[in-house]
Amino acid sequence: MMGSISERHQRIVLTIVVLGTLMGALDSTIVLLAFPVINDSLKSNFITTIWIILAYLLVIAVTTTQMGRIGDIYGRGKIFNIGFVVFTVGSLFCGLSPHIFLLIAFRTFQAVGGAIMQANSGAIIADIFPREVRGRAYGYNSLGFTSGAMLGIVLGGIITTFVGWQYIFFLNIPIGIIAVTVGVKYIKDTRKNPQKIDLSGMILLAVAFILLSLGLIDFTTQGLAPINIAATVLGVALTAVFIWYDRKLKNPMIDFNALKNRTLRNSILSAFFVSLGYFSVVFLVIMYLQGIRALSPLNASLLLIPGYVAGSFLGPAMGRLSDKYGSREISTLGVVFLGFAIVTYLTLGVNSSLYIVLLGSAISGFGTSMFFPANNSAVMANAKAESYGSISGLLRTLQNIGILGSFVLAISIAAASIPREAAFEVFIGTTNLAGGVSGDFIAGIDHAFYVSILILAIAGVLSLIRGKDLKKSPT
Repeated sequence: MMGSISERHQRIVLTIVVLGTLMGALDSTIVLLAFPVINDSLKSNFITTIWIILAYLLVIAVTTTQMGRIGDIYGRGKIFNIGFVVFTVGSLFCGLSPHIFLLIAFRTFQAVGGAIMQANSGAIIADIFPREVRGRAYGYNSLGFTSGAMLGIVLGGIITTFVGWQYIFFLNIPIGIIAVTVGVKYIKDTRKNPQKIDLSGMILLAVAFILLSLGLIDFTTQGLAPINIAATVLGVALTAVFIWYDRKLKNPMIDFNALKNRTLRNSILSAFFVSLGYFSVVFLVIMYLQGIRALSPLNASLLLIPGYVAGSFLGPAMGRLSDKYGSREISTLGVVFLGFAIVTYLTLGVNSSLYIVLLGSAISGFGTSMFFPANNSAVMANAKAESYGSISGLLRTLQNIGILGSFVLAISIAAASIPREAAFEVFIGTTNLAGGVSGDFIAGIDHAFYVSILILAIAGVLSLIRGKDLKKSPT
């Protein structure tokens, strides 16, 4: 099957997959800097408008595993192309929305398309690239994810400032039309797994994730309360019920037997902990630049971009190194670099040189370029071909839950030192702090950094003890 696909065909498919990954990542961050303008334009309030961010994260976290499973059954190429259509149509209606509740609804619809693309992108790469060169392909896909998230931060500020907030969504439409047209021609279904959908399991897991996500989000916006405690506890309980139920099925939604493979299991878990620990650092640095140093959202994002872009473009090279020398060493070293970046950020004070931020972002970018391509390659190398979609979906689901958890972590720990509403306003760039409050806020950010280092240490240990690679390049 691999030999029947030309290198040109592989490059075209990889381009479309990377583009889908980039667009999904871009739209997870592009609204951050447009938030105040959207809030004013649609005459909304803070607590309502924040859901244009949270709804997207919630849907991505809840649906990605299911979408990967559907791709396994009905064909990954077909489902991926449908996802791009859903994402593009959702983007159109987001830009046309005249009311905040319509915008939130269409952001939810858009996120379903993003989840479909994320869940099936890794599986498509595994389908068309031989294992010994797969790391390089995942390097390009990682470039799409990291550069998309960073570009979203910058483009959100530029487009909102000079064109209008609607065009942060309209930007996706011509790209989506081209990608779908090419994708339908070149992304074909190389294999299907003719099994039935575990509908009851899908509903049970979806309800569990929704309750968990809603509980965490409510805690972020309102603080500790009986309703978010109850939602979180019930979500954990239903997750346990799902695991018990799904393990009894002949064709479970999640291949728990595959997770007996230590390399696969530890790679997925380390990706979760890296997402949980690393993305909170990005949020916290933005809060520092806007809240303490009084930079505009656009100027704050520009300080972060050079290092991350440089690091992102190292992704393919790091992927090739993981193909040659093994994923365990490269990905573990990447986690170490992310830890060094946080240590760098810990030196920030009220009047520190902003070059520290540039240095920290460069080290972080280097770390992500090492970790994600190598780790993703290890996951798919140890997955069975008929389960590529569900395993890729599980990987993306846990990464997205980690990102959602990072948002909660950043706001919650920062809000321990200043009022919660002030922390949100600092994060979206509508206010900045002064005087003694700045010192308290820095102390709160430092506490969050220490927690992130601890989380990354867990990720590093899991990565280190994952076991040997299944196969390396013979060259």
